Amino acid sequence: MVESSSLAVHSPSNKQPEIFERVPQRNRNFTGRESLLHQLREGMRSVTAVIPLPQALQGYGGVGKTHLAIEYAHRYGSHYDLVWWIPADQYYLVPSALAAMAPYLGLAPASIVGVEEAAESVRRALQKGEPYNNWLLIFDNAEDSRIERFIPRGPGHVIITSRNPNWDDQFRSLAVDVFTREESVEFLRKRLGSRITRDEADQLADKLGDLPLALEQVGALQRRGTMSVDQYIELLEKETSRLLDIERPKDYPLTMTAAWRVSVSLLEDRLAVALDLLRCCAFFGPEPIPLDVFRRGNKANAPSLAKILPDPIMLDKTVKELSRYALIRSDPESRTIQVHRLIQALLRNDLDEKRQGELRREVHLLLAGSAPKAADDNSKWRDFADLVPHVGPSEVVGSADPEVREFALNVVRYLYASANYKSALELIERFIDEWSKPEENHPDVLRARRHQANILRRMGEYDKVYELDRDTWEKVRAQFGPEHQETLIATNGLGGSLRARGEFRAALELDEELVRTHERLLGEDSVLTLRAKNSLALDYALNSQYGLARRLHTEVYLAQSEATSPTGFEIVLLSWNSMARSVRLTSDLEEACDTGEAALAFGVQKLSKDHWATLITAKDLSIAYRRAGALDEALASAHDTHTRLARLFGATHPDTVAAAVNVSNVLRVRGELADAFELAADMTRTYPLVFGNDHPFTLACQSNLAILHRLLGNPELARTVNEGSRRGLINRLGPTHHYVLSCSVNLQSDLAALGEFEQARQLGEQTYAQLADQFGHDHFLTMSCAANLALDRAAVGAPDAEELRLDTAERYRERLDLGQPDAVTAASGTRIDCDFDPLPI
Repeated sequence: MVESSSLAVHSPSNKQPEIFERVPQRNRNFTGRESLLHQLREGMRSVTAVIPLPQALQGYGGVGKTHLAIEYAHRYGSHYDLVWWIPADQYYLVPSALAAMAPYLGLAPASIVGVEEAAESVRRALQKGEPYNNWLLIFDNAEDSRIERFIPRGPGHVIITSRNPNWDDQFRSLAVDVFTREESVEFLRKRLGSRITRDEADQLADKLGDLPLALEQVGALQRRGTMSVDQYIELLEKETSRLLDIERPKDYPLTMTAAWRVSVSLLEDRLAVALDLLRCCAFFGPEPIPLDVFRRGNKANAPSLAKILPDPIMLDKTVKELSRYALIRSDPESRTIQVHRLIQALLRNDLDEKRQGELRREVHLLLAGSAPKAADDNSKWRDFADLVPHVGPSEVVGSADPEVREFALNVVRYLYASANYKSALELIERFIDEWSKPEENHPDVLRARRHQANILRRMGEYDKVYELDRDTWEKVRAQFGPEHQETLIATNGLGGSLRARGEFRAALELDEELVRTHERLLGEDSVLTLRAKNSLALDYALNSQYGLARRLHTEVYLAQSEATSPTGFEIVLLSWNSMARSVRLTSDLEEACDTGEAALAFGVQKLSKDHWATLITAKDLSIAYRRAGALDEALASAHDTHTRLARLFGATHPDTVAAAVNVSNVLRVRGELADAFELAADMTRTYPLVFGNDHPFTLACQSNLAILHRLLGNPELARTVNEGSRRGLINRLGPTHHYVLSCSVNLQSDLAALGEFEQARQLGEQTYAQLADQFGHDHFLTMSCAANLALDRAAVGAPDAEELRLDTAERYRERLDLGQPDAVTAASGTRIDCDFDPLPI
């Protein structure tokens, strides 16, 4: 476009900022604005408060707010360590733009920790001045005041460009108006040199109302030397007169509209296909349009570009011509073109409704045709990021074309796969609302609802997910039939929701039938079959069937281990970790550590240390370390994993809460009872908020707190808590579930601590028989109960106490040599506690 100050007077310093990213190219023809630049600079430097106020450049479209900010960035960039440009016209995309800064600040990137966390970590780091306290951020076209929450308030500087006058209330505002007449004349003379006199420049400026964008248009035409100033003014007056007689949106300056019409008319005479491309670009967003859209989308059904898409040479020529007429900005380095939003609006308004619809559809097909197909593949996320800014402005939501809707859903998948959950949820809800209008149960609506459920599941919103999954499953089943692939996928989602509600038996029954159906319809090795088998293996573990869980997790891992894509890496890691966890649950603790370490190394190498699947693996490995006796490693890993998960998901996300439970358990085993109690009490309050009061996880977590009540000298309270927990668990899961039996072992210890040895022995005898029947005599839960029962038999003088003690000691012998905590505790004649760690759902 237009302005920027005299480069002869203000040449850039030799010193460049260490980081200068995403700032548009400097305008060689920038003119004047010296007073505004001075006010802007002084506003940055002369602060009366400790924290500099953001500066808001405000004014109508076309007056040059963006170019003033570009010039400031280039002119004063050498005074900063970091300069970063953030397109802000679409609120939900601002977090992604901010998150892109994370690696430059030494922070985990969005591809690992998610967009929301990366954006927030960037804001915090800038606010603290770490690692740079001398920075400049520019939020361009920030019309939505909600953007304020992303703006750091720290030692650096912030510039906002906006047409929204409401920024006055929050920041220091600087009004940007049209050029002064002297600036207009200087701009045209600088652009055209000896081809225009001062008087002619004054005439043109007067006719165009000194609007910078309009002056850029006329300067481009005059530079081509195709007409005299008088001829141009004559054409301009004809267009202006005609425009006064027709209905015209009030937001468009009359002079700009007339100048634009003259440019378009002359362009059409010279190269008509260039106008076709320009009109097409009017239906993209105002952000840069990747030229790859036309290259990769060259097969799209776009009649208006029929002479351009199959001919890359013509495409290059057309882009060059549009750039010469100053109708687009072309950036060869980023291989993008950009059309000013005012010109886009004028182009759209010049077309009837039917033609607008045709061009909008062509843009939709170009976007769909140029987009990657694998939305989960993080190597393709850069391509998706370039397309996302055009999804809203091009009104993709209004398309009923199957290819376009597939693209729309892939954009949503990209957003939540990259952990940009809020943006993904906002977008999918818009799609569902729009697509439901003609037909509430349209297949695309049902598919979109499935993605909505996936997003909510990742966010830990389990109550919302269940209702959505149940309703979607019923509608999909009615629409497609019980054996359609969409129905199978919806059924798998419903099983996950049942697990999340604590309905473990119902989930198991559903998934057992689902696996049989998958194998019959799709075969044993189908990706969907393996996904169903993984769900069934989770059900087995949650229903105390550890051996079956281990066998099935191993089967799935082996079938998935040949994956080579980033998507496959995540699946392989989750499967590998599930196998390691099931090894731990079947009492092979050393092997669980070995397998968990191998899985974690794979996750760090293939996905990074901060990827959520890697963090889940690290949490499970910490539990294995704890049970195996590697307490230093367990505590370090537990603390680190909990911190990272809290940063990624928040303190009340189910995965974060599970990690906190592990931290408390490690602290207790190490004897740090006060810290363990504080965290356990906090988690006991948190679980009802996450899962509800009667969820098995909520009830089992209470038993962890009861252990600490007893160890800290309050066995009566421990007994009360354990009795309530046990009673609730029996109601939810039945009397032989491992959560119930673990709680019974702890209640047995409470009774013994209160001197009620016979009652403790009776409960111990019952629990020991149930554990031996369920898991065998060599399982760690059975052995814990046996060691405690031997103490209770001895306390009441039972003759078989010593026999049980010796038998249990023999079973613990190898584990004692390895230093496993339960074995050490049993050998010392102290009672063993059975703590709770929530299993994945």
